[in-house]
Amino acid sequence: MKKILIIFLVTITFFACNRSQKLVELTPADTIALKPNNDYMVLATNWYQQSAEMRALYYQSYNLAKAMILLNSKNNKTGKKPAVVLDIDETVLNNSPFEAKAIETGINYTPETWKAWTDLAKAEALPGALEFILFAKEQGVEVFYISNRKTQEMETTIKNLKDKGFPNADTSFVLLRTETSDKTPRRDKVSQNYEIILLVGDNLTDFSEIFAKRGDDMGFGVVDANKKEFGTKFIVLPNPMYGEWESTIYQYKRDWTEAQKDSLRKSKLIIGY
Repeated sequence: MKKILIIFLVTITFFACNRSQKLVELTPADTIALKPNNDYMVLATNWYQQSAEMRALYYQSYNLAKAMILLNSKNNKTGKKPAVVLDIDETVLNNSPFEAKAIETGINYTPETWKAWTDLAKAEALPGALEFILFAKEQGVEVFYISNRKTQEMETTIKNLKDKGFPNADTSFVLLRTETSDKTPRRDKVSQNYEIILLVGDNLTDFSEIFAKRGDDMGFGVVDANKKEFGTKFIVLPNPMYGEWESTIYQYKRDWTEAQKDSLRKSKLIIGY
């Protein structure tokens, strides 16, 4: 019996030492290898943070938005006060540092990592956004922010907007997500007392839920059918980092492996020769 016990203890010790050794052998390089491969995000985030073209596109979009404010206000015959509705993220506030951190750590978006970022309330204003919103206010156009940030982020979102000088940074004009990501009920709430003459955002569902499920043609058909609205009623801002366009590539599924996602992204490339 004593001999069996000794053999058992030696065996346990061997496996414990071997297990400990394996844990110690997990080097930083090994840890990096276990992270999701999001290197595909590097160039998109570089473009957003470093390209002068990005700034030019924001200025161009907001200059056009000013012109449409003047024109659409003049054509407003409803008797309601005119209003403009803007998204927040990548529309008025720049969250690209969050994307850069995800690249650095290998930890992709989660509700927890996102809230840790928004809790800092330090996103910078995007080019042209503040000037446009102040211009709209000067023209007697009310400003609403409709975002799919969750209501738990209201306090820090308002703080961030106020710190960057944005007007209407309070719960009357900042409408965050409650039960659904569909912004239609919140737009309808604004429409009860105001005429929405312009919408500004980086994602098509910032304008209408008709753009939600894009189908096999990636939503090209519904965009083509509504092409007259772009630049007149809808102002689209550039965002190569994320959005529903990416969800469309992944067929709206969340359980793909990183390798499968990479394969799906590459399968959508149009190779001309």
